[in-house]
Amino acid sequence: MDNFMLSGNELDLLLNDLKTVNSYLGGRALTLNALKKLLTQCNRKTEITIMDIGCGDGEMLRLCAEYGQQKGFIFKLIGVDANQNIITIAQEKSSAYKNIEYYCCEVSSKQFENLEFDIALCTLFLHHIPESQIPLLLKKICSQSKVGVIINDLHRSWFAFQLFKVFSFFFIRTKIAKHDGLVSVARAFKRKDLEDQQDRIKGVTSTMQWKWAFRWQWILQKTN
Repeated sequence: MDNFMLSGNELDLLLNDLKTVNSYLGGRALTLNALKKLLTQCNRKTEITIMDIGCGDGEMLRLCAEYGQQKGFIFKLIGVDANQNIITIAQEKSSAYKNIEYYCCEVSSKQFENLEFDIALCTLFLHHIPESQIPLLLKKICSQSKVGVIINDLHRSWFAFQLFKVFSFFFIRTKIAKHDGLVSVARAFKRKDLEDQQDRIKGVTSTMQWKWAFRWQWILQKTN
């Protein structure tokens, strides 16, 4: 997924594999449950802007849109991804959702800096970032966020690595998804890794929980 040139049938199959992973291994529910916690700090009578960083085909934003409609929230939903081909797919899949918009840009770009949002979602995004760049990136996202940041990422462990091997044998179709899944687990985080990062971020309260299947739910809520 770090290959921004992926396109066509190969990309479609890969996105379907990622959907399978998030469906069976709890990724979508973890992010949505964290969002519900931050929404308690928001006024549902005013527009709430939610940014999904590394949005993929926009599945998480569509789930947010449906949740917001059910609960009476006024959401403005923005997805950003560095792969224009993925953005095109996201736009097609989200054509019926009038409150979702997408941008092809990187978080280091001026375009991203000009985007305003209340809550940022980072689902399986952080482990793609070089370790040395993570502190500055988190500070940047937190400073732009008005309410908080939700991080849903992987727990690095031998057992998680072996579990994904078994899971991918039965449920994953593409070689790239099988390979990238194992690479992602190897790049993932121990609790101390995230705790070391949180100590560098000022102006937030941090809540971190381990969730099945080998995921971290990390909520950074603004205090000012």
